[in-house]
Amino acid sequence: MQSFAHFLRRNFEPLILSAQVFIDLGVLLLACWVGYLMGSEVGSPEAHERLEVYRQIWALMSAVCLVSFHAFGMYSPVKSLLNMEEYKGIAKATVVSYFVFWTFLILLVKAHPSNENVFVQPLAWLHRYLDLDSLPINTGSFSRVTISISFFLILIFTTTSRFFSFKYIQGLHRRGIGNRNVLIYGADEWGRKLRSKFLLVPTLGLHMVGFITEDRKRIGEQVERIPILGGFDDLQRVVGENKVSEVFVALPDQNEDRVMEILAECERIGVKYHVVPRFHHLLSYKIRIQHIDSIPLITRADRRRPLISMLAKRMLDITVSALVLLLGFPMFVVAAILIRRESPGPALFIQKRVGKDGKLFPMYKFRTMHTNMSGDAPAPDSPYDPRITTIGRYLRRYSLDELPQFLNVFLGNMSLVGPRPEMPFIVEGYSKFQRERLSVKPGITGLWQISYARQSQIHDNIDYDLYYIEHQSFLLDLVVISLTGVAVVKGTGAF
Repeated sequence: MQSFAHFLRRNFEPLILSAQVFIDLGVLLLACWVGYLMGSEVGSPEAHERLEVYRQIWALMSAVCLVSFHAFGMYSPVKSLLNMEEYKGIAKATVVSYFVFWTFLILLVKAHPSNENVFVQPLAWLHRYLDLDSLPINTGSFSRVTISISFFLILIFTTTSRFFSFKYIQGLHRRGIGNRNVLIYGADEWGRKLRSKFLLVPTLGLHMVGFITEDRKRIGEQVERIPILGGFDDLQRVVGENKVSEVFVALPDQNEDRVMEILAECERIGVKYHVVPRFHHLLSYKIRIQHIDSIPLITRADRRRPLISMLAKRMLDITVSALVLLLGFPMFVVAAILIRRESPGPALFIQKRVGKDGKLFPMYKFRTMHTNMSGDAPAPDSPYDPRITTIGRYLRRYSLDELPQFLNVFLGNMSLVGPRPEMPFIVEGYSKFQRERLSVKPGITGLWQISYARQSQIHDNIDYDLYYIEHQSFLLDLVVISLTGVAVVKGTGAF
């Protein structure tokens, strides 16, 4: 049993990725079958003959999609923040697969084995192997609408499947299955920050066994209940005794020569390493690495968004906010009545918040606290905060208190997706790095709201906002909105 556990720990990622390929194949075939049922005349006399044609087409669709999934990094063991890049990769891979499929199919049908063109011969061999001559594959033997429906379902089904796959893998890691033993070299500020991220993001699959320190006097101490197991000279012993597979070197302020010496020791031992760099804040941005001869230079990538992308975001904001305000008006009235019945005061809570470029604007929310207890104070971090009313507790749980902010979105003060707007007294204490949050419009929802870190203060998790600012796109907005909907339905809204 112990040998099996060791095998599983060392081969967890290859096994999971192999299983994911078969799951994706099953999802692709299911999407093709459902698309066929939705778009074809199943009861027609030619239904059986059409089904034979579609089976060949489904094989081609599945092959093209799996290759595209691989090309867009969907089978990489390295995961992005909240799997955002994986969700975006699904959409990109599906769109590319759609156009590649049609191009490939047209060429394949035309590539008859009698064609001696050297460029067509590989497709002619595939034409012969699939026995396309025995099937009536031509422009009239299948429905373009059916194929388009199938690709749309591939996008929906694959996204849903991956969402549950991520959750399942997360659950395995929470139970310690497939986790890798790791060390953190450095028991000071950045070592502790790394430790907190390991706890916060279980999908990383990292089980921390201890710290290594430069200060030998600290060996044997506990840092947040994690032992300091040794110093530089003990690294090989600690790695061997604890079956450590990775070492995280968290010494960004250490002398470069010393860091290189530690990395050389990791190389000698044969253990994989990761380094928190000196310019870690700069590397949080999207950067470009250039070279002047042998000297590397780091420069920040251009962050200007295309005009069409900004217009698409604004149109999405206007459309969704207008629909919510119109269709949700009865809910607004009911909520206002319940709020006024429970405690005296206005139903709406209006507060000055800091928006894009530091400009103040009035933000609207349903009042969830007693009038004499609300004001410029840190937001409640528990549903049992005495300031919160009974109806307010329900509104906050399902994020219904945020509904009036769709008026802010409609007016242009806010966007659907973006960093949450903070109160002025908090922004006054921002560092220059934290003020990056003010470079875009604040949003109703964002990466922080759907993250594992939502229990912490917003300004303590700026990496989520910075990731959004650096990678913002119309597609990313759609992903965040979808995951927000899941969180609201689950009732994990505010706490």
